[in-house]
Amino acid sequence: MRWTNQQLVPDLVGSDLVGSDSVGSDSGTSRAGAVTLPLLPLAGLVKSVNTPEFAGVTFHEVIAKSALNKVPRTSSMPFEWTVNPYRGCSHACVYCFARKSHTYLDFDSGADFDSQVVVKVNVAQVLRRELFKPAWGRHHVALGTNTDPYQRAEGRYKLMPGIIAALADSGTPFSILTRGTLLARDIPLLQEAGRQVSVGMGISLALLDEDLAAAVEPGTPAPRARLHLIAKLRDAGLPCGVMAMPILPWLTDSQESLDALFAALAGAGATGVTAGALYLRPGTREWFMQWLAREHPALVGRYRRLYATGAYAPKEYRQWLAGRITEAKRRHGLAGSAGFIHDPRPQRARQSSGRLRDGQGGAGNEKAGTARAVPAPSVLEPTLF
Repeated sequence: MRWTNQQLVPDLVGSDLVGSDSVGSDSGTSRAGAVTLPLLPLAGLVKSVNTPEFAGVTFHEVIAKSALNKVPRTSSMPFEWTVNPYRGCSHACVYCFARKSHTYLDFDSGADFDSQVVVKVNVAQVLRRELFKPAWGRHHVALGTNTDPYQRAEGRYKLMPGIIAALADSGTPFSILTRGTLLARDIPLLQEAGRQVSVGMGISLALLDEDLAAAVEPGTPAPRARLHLIAKLRDAGLPCGVMAMPILPWLTDSQESLDALFAALAGAGATGVTAGALYLRPGTREWFMQWLAREHPALVGRYRRLYATGAYAPKEYRQWLAGRITEAKRRHGLAGSAGFIHDPRPQRARQSSGRLRDGQGGAGNEKAGTARAVPAPSVLEPTLF
């Protein structure tokens, strides 16, 4: 059973979240505004909260015992440590590779991942304590590797300013990957941190079609808003790489779509781009295929064949896509990778000629950014799919 210890949990909007030990009453009575919610068997749970501002989302506030997560030695990631202030993500991207991780908390990887968000309300204080231990080696710390630290919950809980300050004050280099434009709030903090440690910024943006974005990543800021965020970061003197992932077969992998995407990223001032094909691990695969069956039923058979042998598209498709990506990046002067983990370039503002102009990409370039119709395979495309 997922739920145990049914209780009435009051909606304590405006209460002091950090260090609170209020879990409501189990008497069966309620006050005005109280919300009947099951109390989860989550370690360190303080309370569960629903608010009108976040309709359909439940926040489970927990007291964390640790903040730093060690990446397994077998991982291919270019960093050893991560911090995840949230578990679950209201961005609700149907392709999110982190969905499976929610099942470790006895949630499902579908609707629960989108709507049951675990909040480590004391994460900044715990992180500061860990970073100032004599044994800490000031290794690079990555944020946004599991769920987005600037998802909508951050507007309520404001955990990132304390995290950024703790990292910078301890002399710890760090990077942030996000789809959330709420990051703009913390640009002054990031500028100050950049004077103390190496700071890498990465924005996730892999498509321009506004309608497709609303369907496949419904809780994220629109593509145009993320383009403007890239421009803001560059104007602030911060490097900003872009993770153009995932590229969706038959939906965003056309030459026209990729060309429009890289043109828009170059115009916004991106310092590099990394792009790659959709990855469908268990937990994500089932949720994505349900979405595909609803939205693009004609593609279901093709996706099943393309991903018949595992989470990765076959080598033939990935090589074909890599060639198309390389050409599009070359045309728009984006030869480098995203590089937001270890960006050696000086943090200086880009030239005004690189400033994002109205009508460039996004809604202003609807024809180029629109997902293509399902084509018959051309002689340039792998016959496998």
